[in-house]
Order: sequence, then C-alpha cells, then structure tokens
Amino acid sequence: QVRLVESGGGLVQAGGSLRLSCIASGSIFSIDAMGWYRRTPGNQRELVATVASGGNTNYTDSVKGRFTISRDNAKNTVSLQMDSLKPEDTAVYVCNAKKVRTSDWTALEVWGRGTQVTVSS
Repeated sequence: QVRLVESGGGLVQAGGSLRLSCIASGSIFSIDAMGWYRRTPGNQRELVATVASGGNTNYTDSVKGRFTISRDNAKNTVSLQMDSLKPEDTAVYVCNAKKVRTSDWTALEVWGRGTQVTVSS
C-alpha cells in the first residue's frame, strides 16, 4: 500500500513563509510526477505546483515567484517552500503522486489527506 503523508502546515501572517513536506511510503520503485494541490474554503481544488521525476516544474500563475517545489527521488519526498504568503493562499494543501510503481502494481494516482495552511492579514 502506498501512502502520502503531508506535514508543515499552520498559521502564518501575510508576508510570512511556510514549508510543506510530503513523504510517500510503501514498496515504491518510482514515481512519475509529484505535486501539490489546494482546496480552498469554497471547496475548489486547484493545482499549485508539480515536479516531474526529471525535475521539470510547473506552477499555477498565482504562486509563480513565491513558491518553490522540489523533490528527492531517492527518498520519495516532495516539498513546497511558500514565501510571501497572502491571505488568498489559505487552503488545505494536498500532496499528489502520479504513476507510482511498486513491486506488485502501479497506482495511477495517489492523494494525501492534506495539511491546513492559514494566512492571516
């Protein structure tokens, strides 16, 4: 069984920083893309950032220049450094992994449970 567990959320003032981390556990051989989505108070889910196994990154426009995604393929972890946070960044941030290959099967997509990020004005 593959699990994604996030950590690092919390409450921060506008302009502050937080770092989110996500670790994938299980008998994992490889993971294609890893990334972060967020679920807003209005229950909209949007892509925040993704990073491919080769290192290519993709960001939604609203976080470009403020957030940085990185991953460690050997440790099956992905992190999101969030700087210059704004109140509109408030959301539940959810870790995602695509095409997770294990010794027995391949999961097309795995989701974490999420971690709350709250930015006060």
